[in-house]
Amino acid sequence: MAKFDKIAVLNKMAQAPMVPVFYHSEAEVACNVVKACYEGGVRVFEFTNRGDFAQEVFAQVVKFAAKECPDMAIGVGSVVEPATAALYMQNGACFVVGPLFNPAVAAVCNRRGVPYVPGCGSVSEVGAAQEVGCDVCKVFPGDVLSPKFVKGLLAPMPWSRLMVTGGVEPTEENLTAWFKAGAFCVGMGSKLFPKEKVLAGDWQYITEKCKYSFNLISLIKK
Repeated sequence: MAKFDKIAVLNKMAQAPMVPVFYHSEAEVACNVVKACYEGGVRVFEFTNRGDFAQEVFAQVVKFAAKECPDMAIGVGSVVEPATAALYMQNGACFVVGPLFNPAVAAVCNRRGVPYVPGCGSVSEVGAAQEVGCDVCKVFPGDVLSPKFVKGLLAPMPWSRLMVTGGVEPTEENLTAWFKAGAFCVGMGSKLFPKEKVLAGDWQYITEKCKYSFNLISLIKK
């Protein structure tokens, strides 16, 4: 069962609007990354369903976070069908993210009161997702759609909450473009976790990058 309900997760996204997106096949590495992000101010973390037995790693991460990162909402990403969503929710996922929009996933998430954040690449997809209860929609791939898509969509649909993923970087120029366009929050992957830093176990680097990103976002949103 999810540790945090839908309202709590959405509030965490609003208050700390940068969501790390990460996968690793080793639970110890994943737990260290989660802890580093937590110490950097992260309160919503997306573990992607990318490899074999990923759900087993996820279960260990959720148990670790419950003790070491008590205010962290752990969710799952790269979910494309309802069976996978149900599997991860059974393992404690507080939210479910997908690269695409599948109404069947929305149904199983709504039944459990868990936020579903579907990947949308058009105004019509965002509208369809909102109709089935998706409070936040993922603009994906962000680097293809650009900040102009976010700004353009919000003009006629200002109630929309958009999480941009893909092409988000911890730089002033990049984050300014997304948040000035009206992004609700951003998902950040490889730019936050350089392979060489993860391989070297440089967790402090990740913590500092998270702090830096949040400081930038805070200044941008003022």
